Amino acid sequence: MDITKLTALELGKLIKSGKITSMDAVRAQFEKIEERDETYNCYITLTKDQALQRAEAVQRQIEAGELDESPLAGVPMAVKDNICTKGVLTSCASRILDGFEPPYDAHVMEKLDQAGAVMLGKLNMDEFAMGSTTETSYYGPTRNPWNTDRVPGGSSGGAAAAVAARETWYALGSDTGGSIRQPSSFCGVTGIKPTYGRVSRYGLIAYASSLDQIGPIARNVSDCAAILDLICGYDRRDSTSVACPEEKFTDALVDDVKGLRIGIPNSYLGEGLDPQVKAAVTEAARKLEKKGASVEYFDMGMVDYAIPAYYVIASAEASSNLSRFDGVKYGYRTPVFEDLQQLYKKTRDEGFGMEVKRRMMIGAFVLSSGYYDAYYIKALKVKALIKKGFDQAFEKYDLILGPTAPTTALRIGENLSDPLKMYLGDIYTVSVNLAGLPGISLPCGLDSEGMPIGVQMIGQTFSEKTLIRAAYSLEKEISQMEPAFLAGQEGGERA
Repeated sequence: MDITKLTALELGKLIKSGKITSMDAVRAQFEKIEERDETYNCYITLTKDQALQRAEAVQRQIEAGELDESPLAGVPMAVKDNICTKGVLTSCASRILDGFEPPYDAHVMEKLDQAGAVMLGKLNMDEFAMGSTTETSYYGPTRNPWNTDRVPGGSSGGAAAAVAARETWYALGSDTGGSIRQPSSFCGVTGIKPTYGRVSRYGLIAYASSLDQIGPIARNVSDCAAILDLICGYDRRDSTSVACPEEKFTDALVDDVKGLRIGIPNSYLGEGLDPQVKAAVTEAARKLEKKGASVEYFDMGMVDYAIPAYYVIASAEASSNLSRFDGVKYGYRTPVFEDLQQLYKKTRDEGFGMEVKRRMMIGAFVLSSGYYDAYYIKALKVKALIKKGFDQAFEKYDLILGPTAPTTALRIGENLSDPLKMYLGDIYTVSVNLAGLPGISLPCGLDSEGMPIGVQMIGQTFSEKTLIRAAYSLEKEISQMEPAFLAGQEGGERA
């Protein structure tokens, strides 16, 4: 049996039953990584020795009955490279953080450590999470396991590709404007962006602090729900962390959508949407309607303004957050400089990539005197109107359904030279971050070239259980999909 094809929960059960050990799982996973990752480039850093040592310690805890409450104890996983891991390179896929090993773990890593997780390594990403293709990484682009000529999406492209290529059982990513959901769509896996404040951002290296959120990427809805159970919770070290009542998200894994009210914004199915994506998403809606949900199309304003508002706000926050990287205390430092001012300039010029520089310059511009009111303040007002539009929609609907991305995975290099085109690819995801809402993306079909299509569900704040229930019910109606090299047949679909 090839255990790397199991889901995280299936593997967790085998480890608990004693049929396999956590060390066996780690060794099996590294065999696949060594066999495949030269092609896909999902990982920046591998921690094989630490993983085996950790697996042995966790295995002893499991056998002593100390981790009976954790369904994922002993299951190997991987982490996006902008989430701090004590003593392990955390680079944000940037030269400027070359050699940076944090002296502490992120809150989510502490939570997973308590639950018996075993980390395999750190995953590739767009530099500082700025990108939609994982092509801006200092460590080179990640390739999509479904077709290596295609991008995996971004910025959590390494995470989504690693899950799709069976190089990890699950991963943690971050989502600032769709960076969990869009690569999940492109790679045919499932990803959840939780409500803003649901998961602590302590230890997440910030891109845009008011928008960033950590979430899971896994092979199905059940795995994502189990991971969410482990990483959610209040953290006093994060001022945006919300002390909400504890919930068990796996309780929502119920195949029942009777009476669920689903709204589909007409603007989500309009100009710019690939006809094959539209057909797959509308078919997903019909499947839910057939199971007892009510589906209605409606008009929702302000969506057209989401992209410009998002990039103004995100770039402004990025220009502030990234000002701390100057070559003085940690990370890359230019080898030749004459004075402190030149040290700053040369380090940042040599350390940051083009896309990061572009967004920092946009951010500095919109925050500058004379333009602050015209751009930044106006964008904040649009953000408030977008949230109001969603609030009005949720008075009538339990969730909103639509495409995750307007197309399937793009060819490598297709959008890198056209930033505006790349930014417009986030049209269905950024408004969710602006409003602080939860969203989930799951596969709902394949296009004519065998590339996966993702459907997105959006809920009101703290309604993750509703999204999980609806997604789980839809998942039951859709054939499992995996890359052709795993499925062993053309198109990659299997019953």
